[in-house]
Order: sequence, then structure tokens, then C-alpha cells
Amino acid sequence: MSGKVRILVVEDEPKIAALLRDYLVAADYHVDVLESGIGAVERVSKYTAEAVLLDINLPGEDGLSVCRRIRAFSAVPILLITARVDEFDRLLGLELGADDYICKPFSPREVVARVKAVLRRGQSPGSTTPVPIELDELRFEARVRGCALTLTPVEFRLLGRLALQPGRVFSRQQLIEAAYRDHRVVSDRTVDSHIKNLRRKLADAGVDPIASVYGIGYRLEWPE
Repeated sequence: MSGKVRILVVEDEPKIAALLRDYLVAADYHVDVLESGIGAVERVSKYTAEAVLLDINLPGEDGLSVCRRIRAFSAVPILLITARVDEFDRLLGLELGADDYICKPFSPREVVARVKAVLRRGQSPGSTTPVPIELDELRFEARVRGCALTLTPVEFRLLGRLALQPGRVFSRQQLIEAAYRDHRVVSDRTVDSHIKNLRRKLADAGVDPIASVYGIGYRLEWPE
């Protein structure tokens, strides 16, 4: 495979998909196209994609659902594309973890510029060092600096979500979506309780990397 950055376009309108593909290829990206939400999550999980352009109104599985499922295991940049202009849809998409939101009709040049912007953000050096956390998703086992942690499945998923993007602030709702796969109704206080227990177990291992962001949620910052 070439060394080009790979972009996944999930768009059911052939003309729009072809337009996006042509402009992204012209910008020297490798582009894969899917015409349905079905299979999009599996494509991201099995193949390398540096960014995903994701339409909201998709057959099979809508883009918001796809975005939610991808965010449960990956920090790949996601740009939502939609004809909807309602603020609720825009805020919901961003709450689910999308990195940007583009409304139709759009300029394909603007889309390319936004793709470049989210890729630059992903490459920008943060204020944190690489996080020395090992996560075994098959066994729900975690180790910090070689020290094994005894975590519940919810605590494991919370730590995994925070560790995907050190320094990024995650809202309580985003953490709920990552921790509970059955979409149950969970209060903010429940998440706070799980984070408190997770902090205690990390402290027992000699570290305290989870920071509270007042009124928003939590972030993981590893000390220098």
C-alpha cells in the first residue's frame, strides 16, 4: 500500500461521494468510499483510516450511530456531513465525539481544508507525554508501568476512552457512551463514582493522571 494518508468517505449520494473522492485524491489522499452505514464501523476497526467523512442520513445505519460506535474504540478524526441545519443535530453530533460538522451544500475545497485541519490537530504535539498504559480489550486487563490494575468492565472502558486522546476533555455523556454499550440511562453521578474508583486504583499504582474539568467532564494528562 502507498504511504498516502487514507480517508474513508461514507456517503450514499453517488455524485457527492465522487466529488469528495476526486478532490481528496487531487489533494494526494488515498480515498475509500462506502455508500451505506452498514460496514463502516468494521472498516474503521480493521483498516487504517486517518480521517472519516461521514454523512448523517445513511441507509442501513445512520451516521450518528456510526459515529457513536467508532468513538467507543477509536480516536480517528470524524467529520459529519449532512443536509440538516438544526442546532440539535449539530450539537448531538459533536457530543458524540465528531471533530467537525459540515452542512450541505458545501464547497469541496472547504471540505479538503477542514480535513487537513483536523489531521494537523491530530499531529500537533500536546502538553502530555505518551501514556504508559497497556490495555488488553479481550481480557479486560490493564497495566500501568507494569503494575496490573483490577478494573471493572466499566472502569476499563473509561480508562481506555480517556487514554485514546491524552489531554482531550471528554464530557460525562461521551464517557457514558463509551462505558455502557447497551445504551442504558446513566446519571452523571454514576460516572463520577466510577471515575472516583478508577482514580483510587490508579493512585494505588502510584499515579494520578485523571483531571476534572469543572462543569464539563474529565481528561487524562500524564505528568512529564
